[in-house]
Amino acid sequence: MINITDKAIARLQELRKEENRSEHHHLRVLVKGGGCSGLMYDLDFDANIEANDEVFEDKGVKILVDKKSLLYLLGTTLDFSDGLNGKGFQFINPNATRTCGCGESFSI
Repeated sequence: MINITDKAIARLQELRKEENRSEHHHLRVLVKGGGCSGLMYDLDFDANIEANDEVFEDKGVKILVDKKSLLYLLGTTLDFSDGLNGKGFQFINPNATRTCGCGESFSI
């Protein structure tokens, strides 16, 4: 399962509105190869639920994750920071053994 903090939910709702996305556009979380640590996170809105997707819901937000990405994301929390050290989504991933300085890539 993937959890989402209240700050991340608030920012996702703002983005959904800014991008004219409906409530039928769910949050898709992917893990792709790349970044300085080998794997990187990707977030997007998606209205299509694919056959190989796992669907989770946390605090009213539907989260779509393909089965391959799920192996890397179990137990992860999605947060949003707007502090002095930078603004953006942060993944708190208990499976990651190493992360890069920017927090956008990781390795297992």
